[in-house]
Amino acid sequence: MTPQIWQEKCAEIRARHGAAAASAATLADLEKAETDCLGRKGELTELLKTLKDFPLEDKKRLGPAGNALKEELAGLFAGRRDSLSRAELDARLSSVAEDLSLPPYPFPKGHRHPLTVITDSMTGILMRMGFAWADGPYIENEHHNFDALNVAQHHPARDMHDTFYVKPADGHEADERLLLRTHTSSVQIRYMRGRKPPVRIISPGRAFRSDRIDASHSPVFHQLEGLCVDEGVSLADLKTTLMQFYTALFRQKVDIRFRPSYFPFVEPGVEVDFSCVFCKGKGCSVCKRSGWVEVGGAGVVHPNVLKAVGIDPEKYGGYAFGLGIERTAMLLYGINDIRAFYENDLRVLSQF
Repeated sequence: MTPQIWQEKCAEIRARHGAAAASAATLADLEKAETDCLGRKGELTELLKTLKDFPLEDKKRLGPAGNALKEELAGLFAGRRDSLSRAELDARLSSVAEDLSLPPYPFPKGHRHPLTVITDSMTGILMRMGFAWADGPYIENEHHNFDALNVAQHHPARDMHDTFYVKPADGHEADERLLLRTHTSSVQIRYMRGRKPPVRIISPGRAFRSDRIDASHSPVFHQLEGLCVDEGVSLADLKTTLMQFYTALFRQKVDIRFRPSYFPFVEPGVEVDFSCVFCKGKGCSVCKRSGWVEVGGAGVVHPNVLKAVGIDPEKYGGYAFGLGIERTAMLLYGINDIRAFYENDLRVLSQF
């Protein structure tokens, strides 16, 4: 091949492959055209390999011209690629309806839910105090939710207006009626059975009751159950534990009171109340005009509960407490309506 013929072939490649780059309708067509020209076996690549057969003087003249043609065609292919990419993106965007309600860039970061924050704080304090974590199912049977907890058969808590009963799935039969657990106290029965004291556990989780929704009640709520069973455990140990817990949680000396109350699974039983932080004890909708907010129930474990799980009540005693996580969060964070935790209002959630 003479230098003149080599230059004529370069001119032919420029015209033909330049036209192919300009006329490529898709990225796939463009990629094929570029491979045919500049690939390892491409036409221009093969032509440049023939430079080795020319004399040195011709190499000095033809080499730069060949490299310049290679850069020129590579630029044409790159420019056409950008053009086709933009066209494909525009076509995709035009075919999809734009959601003007989406947040603009920079996108806001997510936040942990306040109930997650307060649950982690509460469980962290109690675990540092020596309590272990235990868990149980949401769907329970009457034995674990009522019978083993010394709840009488005629107790009103078993009625439909207080408890959500669950129909077994098709093809399945249950030995007992199933229900959505009304408290996390059912976990202590499952945990104690087959274990020997000492026992120190907490069980945070959801519970379900047929309550009307208002500023301080919800049919779905979160409760933190605590249980301690050992020799010589008394009501004084319960009070000390709760005082230390709330002092650590609120990082200040707290104003709480124990109010005598009845729970079938403890004797004696007490209500744990906080002085209302919203009205400073004067009375408001949150505290039902009483000046106090109930945050949970507690007491000394009833001997019948210990017997139900095979623990000798003559040798061992214990205390249990169930604390409302939402109500504690309301006091800690200054939220005056329990419904704020479930309305997904970003003005509330973005503060955590």
